[in-house]
Amino acid sequence: MHDPTFDPFALDRRRLLQLGAAVTAGAIAHPLFAANGASSSGPAAGRPTPPETGAPFGIPPEDLRAVLAVAMGRGGDFADLYFERTRSLQLVCEDDKISRAATSADLGMGVRVVKGDTVGYAFTEVLDLKAMKQAASTAAAIAQGKPGVVPQAIALAKLPRFYDPEIRHGAVAVEAKRNLVLGVNEALRKKDARIVKTVVTYTDSDHEIYVVTSEGLSFHDHQPMSRLIASCVAEQAGRRETGLYNIATRKDFSVYTPQALQRLVSEAVRRTVMMFDAVTPKGGEMPVVLGAGPSGILLHEAIGHGMEADFNRKNTSVYASKMGKAIAEPFVTIVDDGTLTDARGSIHVDDEGSASQKTVLVDNGKLASYLHDRISAKHYGVAPTGNGRRESFRHVPMPRMRSTYMEKGPHSRDEIVQSVKKGLYCESFSNGQVNIGGGDFTFFLKTGWLIEDGKLTRPVKDVNLIGNGPEVLTRISMVADDLTIDEGGWTCGKNAQSVPVSQGMPTVLVKAITVGGAA
Repeated sequence: MHDPTFDPFALDRRRLLQLGAAVTAGAIAHPLFAANGASSSGPAAGRPTPPETGAPFGIPPEDLRAVLAVAMGRGGDFADLYFERTRSLQLVCEDDKISRAATSADLGMGVRVVKGDTVGYAFTEVLDLKAMKQAASTAAAIAQGKPGVVPQAIALAKLPRFYDPEIRHGAVAVEAKRNLVLGVNEALRKKDARIVKTVVTYTDSDHEIYVVTSEGLSFHDHQPMSRLIASCVAEQAGRRETGLYNIATRKDFSVYTPQALQRLVSEAVRRTVMMFDAVTPKGGEMPVVLGAGPSGILLHEAIGHGMEADFNRKNTSVYASKMGKAIAEPFVTIVDDGTLTDARGSIHVDDEGSASQKTVLVDNGKLASYLHDRISAKHYGVAPTGNGRRESFRHVPMPRMRSTYMEKGPHSRDEIVQSVKKGLYCESFSNGQVNIGGGDFTFFLKTGWLIEDGKLTRPVKDVNLIGNGPEVLTRISMVADDLTIDEGGWTCGKNAQSVPVSQGMPTVLVKAITVGGAA
């Protein structure tokens, strides 16, 4: 069912139950790609949408100035108002039928007041003037002094277009999403006779923000997102293995082309059944080749977090005293980029109103920048890098990554693999633990291969990588020219907040990492 008058921000319980019942009804297998809307344009793909008229979120400028006056009324250095509304949907196919259909909506605003390094914050889920002024008064309590300046006018900034803000996933018919999920499920079953269980999950969201600052600037953005996950269980000779693959993007629904879905299904099944031939290598220190794409998780966790400016400002990161110093070979350049086209981690503007950008963290081997929000940028006397991000209006912003990756280098993938006599090739990871301060890490390798005499031979299982991020950075001896931004749906957690991110890598050779395997 597709109701063009449906308002996702006005759901009552009865309407929600009707929607769930409609999605669940008639859950029978559909041919892959049939009627999923993936090749359509117009409303079926979630576009176009009429431009919003009037003030964003319906808040008139005089009310914004009144709330800012309260926020700055006790002498704060700076204040911002963060409005947010989100519509999301999830469909799960399990045991060959839709087992879960859920939609949600969220709306609210937060007020932040900054005085030096001190932050006051309060939020409200009611967007009337009284509630917003009360939140502003609570946030302002951290300051003591003469009232700050309130802008006479609030200008709406024009944003770039790293993704299409006019996409509305809520405009796509639910039937199209259901058919997509059921079609992928059927294709997984048909791909390999050993597949005994499948779970296919589709999620999308329309996330809209409006940031207003005490400097008289405002930023209005819609940030679409969707993700499709195919996971399966295979059985052979009484033994079971699991695997998955997923696609996440800010593109519209037409991204789920036949080619993309075939890749999704093929990779999910391949990564599952290959484990029947996997061996557990003998543990110890050895050369490790980090494959292009998903290996960026190691870069993100073991290195990227240590370059977030709040850790360095508090002197808890190993990189706190290394600005301008060589921390890797001259052919290593690492960036955090919020401007990649349609990437999950891309943003037009961060959650405190700073422009997104490409930030070079390691420039030809030397530490060149941290990831800054407004507070850390003021501390270091530099401009914000557009990394002030928050999970929702219920949270304060802090320095967070966007799309973190290593630039391509002077070598080739084949050259790197052929240079290794005996080692490990890492394809994808499932989880890990990192000590942000020192950079010590442990990562579990989900899929990978033995390297023997310069060739990939047998897949491996039950393998951990154990090491130290800054030390591993110094041990990178070759970087290939095959930079790949992983298309999966990565989410980064920090201080109990989660935000969507992207990551990537070219193929990289690390001279030695401790591999946890068989005794």
